[in-house]
Amino acid sequence: MSSHGTPIPMTSTPCGPLTGEAHVPGDKSISHRSLILGAMAVGETVVTGLLEGEDVLDTAKAMRAFGAEVTREDDGTWHVHGVGVGGFAEPDNVIDCGNSGTGVRLIMGSMATCDITATFSGDASLNGRPMARVTDPIALFGAQAVGRKGGRLPMTIVGAKAPVPVRYEVPMPSAQVKSAVLLAGLNVPGQTVVIEKEATRDHTERMLAGFGAEISVEDTHAGRVITLTGQPELKPQTIVVPRDPSSAAFPVCAAVITPGSDVLVPNIGLNPTRAGLFTTLREMGADLTYENERVEGGEPVADLRAKFSPDLKGIEVDPARAASMIDEYPVLSVVASFAQGDTVMRGVKELRVKESDRIDAMATGLRLNGVEVDEGDDWWIVKGLGHGNVEGGATCASHLDHRIAMSFMVMGMATQKPVSVDDGGPIATSFPIFEPLMGALGAQLSHQAG
Repeated sequence: MSSHGTPIPMTSTPCGPLTGEAHVPGDKSISHRSLILGAMAVGETVVTGLLEGEDVLDTAKAMRAFGAEVTREDDGTWHVHGVGVGGFAEPDNVIDCGNSGTGVRLIMGSMATCDITATFSGDASLNGRPMARVTDPIALFGAQAVGRKGGRLPMTIVGAKAPVPVRYEVPMPSAQVKSAVLLAGLNVPGQTVVIEKEATRDHTERMLAGFGAEISVEDTHAGRVITLTGQPELKPQTIVVPRDPSSAAFPVCAAVITPGSDVLVPNIGLNPTRAGLFTTLREMGADLTYENERVEGGEPVADLRAKFSPDLKGIEVDPARAASMIDEYPVLSVVASFAQGDTVMRGVKELRVKESDRIDAMATGLRLNGVEVDEGDDWWIVKGLGHGNVEGGATCASHLDHRIAMSFMVMGMATQKPVSVDDGGPIATSFPIFEPLMGALGAQLSHQAG
């Protein structure tokens, strides 16, 4: 069932051209961090363009529980009155992070070096996901974590009373882990150092600098070395959140595979640590162009125009690109189904521990719709059938995963027969306007009686 209620079965019926402008929601990664860093600053941070999906709203509730004043105006402007670094109050109740792995891991990091105790929980999907990747490094600061077997939620974090600085090499490419350690390092005397072998999305580093933290990034033979000087007074900011490239992926990919389509997606963040999907699509032969390229709030931004691309070719996706597009592999696998030849995706074991095992979820659904898939622990191959040759007709399990549900809805726009998912409810966690936005472009999405 969906993360917050009764399952909502959905069906996507093959449609005509998708045309028009797709104004996708604000960037989820930047929205989470705006609220958390705003709560750790001294004074009022003002945020416009915030993604108002369930994941981000749960983070806003969490910041209130830690003592920050978080309010929303009728026009969608958010105000965060922060309590300063180390100023979090102890919450009265369990912090419910819903479906958000980003939210819970970043919040755990932000409170881990405060002398408070907090208990975290979430929906069935989040409570099944591994948290040791964050609790292990925050333990080095002096925090303690007690959770369910396998390091799973619900979990109580006892913040460090006398935190010490840490030098930590991230064992897997994960912006969430890196960010949790950096946020923990804010309330620690001295310098906290994080080393990542593969660069991941760098919104935390950019935003920490914007809020006035002393932070440096150096590329070395050992990897990317990030050094943060602790206990700054963060300065409140005015933040305009760019639109989310991970959400843009769905109308872009739908346009690429649906005959006659021409869709413009304005104001998309093109941070190089996030834009791997668009590079990959162009390598496959997609008609995808950037218009009006510019810089806003320190982040590169452009308008994306995506057109139907009938001659897509399967490729081997550069494994070094995985961290910059990890959330986009599900919908890329849909595009790969309509390409000619094999699309090979390697170095993607992180997909096994997202909201669902995304390799298994997509491979199972693609096979049900007539597409052959091979898979291993950290790789999978989609054997493309070419435009017009993907049968469809199946009902796929979404596994409480918003990106799985949206990916199969995109698939159904270009298959021979409709494609359904057992539950489209989780889509609201990241893309609450997905259905009306895609409908306005020409998609035919419907709810079944459930």
